[in-house]
Amino acid sequence: MDFDWIDCHYDLKDITPKEVEEVFEDPFAIRLLPESEHNQNEARYFNLGKTVGNRYLFSVFWTDGKSCRVILCREMTEAESAFYERKNAEWM
Repeated sequence: MDFDWIDCHYDLKDITPKEVEEVFEDPFAIRLLPESEHNQNEARYFNLGKTVGNRYLFSVFWTDGKSCRVILCREMTEAESAFYERKNAEWM
């Protein structure tokens, strides 16, 4: 998947593009479609994943199936990382 880095709304020095790509490649990442009144063509998704360096990141993104635009990326909260670990433990 190609990433579109135009108009990032977060600091690419704190979270690098490589780390963002790593959480999308995480085989245990959790992707969710939040309830939304948005048109299906404009749907935004959540991604919870872990980098190779064990950094837990939460992302909001849009995709058309070929490219991905990350709208927001930040460290997961304690509750989000606990959710990530709990869901992965359920699937093992």
